Amino acid sequence: MRKKIIAANWKMNMTQSEATGFIETFLLELGESIEVEVVIVPPFTAIAAVNLALGDAQHIKVGAQNMHWERAGAFTGEISPAMLRDLFVRYVVLGHSERRTLFGETDEMVNRKVRAAHEAMLRPILCVGETLEERERGDVEKVLGTQLRGSLAGLGAKEMQETVVAYEPVWAIGTGKTATAEQAQEAHAFVRRTLAEISDKATADKMRIQYGGSVKPDNARTLMSQPDIDGALVGGASLDPRSFAQIVKGSQEL
Repeated sequence: MRKKIIAANWKMNMTQSEATGFIETFLLELGESIEVEVVIVPPFTAIAAVNLALGDAQHIKVGAQNMHWERAGAFTGEISPAMLRDLFVRYVVLGHSERRTLFGETDEMVNRKVRAAHEAMLRPILCVGETLEERERGDVEKVLGTQLRGSLAGLGAKEMQETVVAYEPVWAIGTGKTATAEQAQEAHAFVRRTLAEISDKATADKMRIQYGGSVKPDNARTLMSQPDIDGALVGGASLDPRSFAQIVKGSQEL
């Protein structure tokens, strides 16, 4: 049985004081008894504040939104895996569509980051997904297959199992549009079949695949009730602590 994983991707939002206020409200709303894994992914500047606000809440992990693949060097503005470890970060989101489209990240670059994350004992949340044009052209499986094979190249079974894949249809991110449960399940099932081809079926069956793309309290339960959907990578709805708590609590009932 794969444990659900719900992650809050705050993107370029939340100052330190705002992050602290969020965590305080979120913990009150959530309560102590949760059976899913929760990851808060703040901007770099708020990671320390989030860790401090979480205190002894060991059931909630902290993630980062990106990182460089090199350990150190002349890379102005970048953050290394060691820097994330120093901040007690456990997860790192890699290959998000915004990084791919706005900042030109390729599958090869994402693969270098994924492998560097594992070397630093960080768990990658690898994002893959198609644009609306690619979907309408019938290229969903071609796009997902290429992204998965390129981004996961060279990983062993143990590294694969410790990687979370997030399927995020680009056309549903921040648009208010959401893939139907059937569309999402179809894509997730293809992702799992591809993971089995990259590694093996036993490994693929253990890997967790999240859905991301305008996830809200009113659609999260339906999406996560699908057999191959093991959680959610939540964007806009994760900026409201009560809304995000609703999504987390709803996922426990599945």
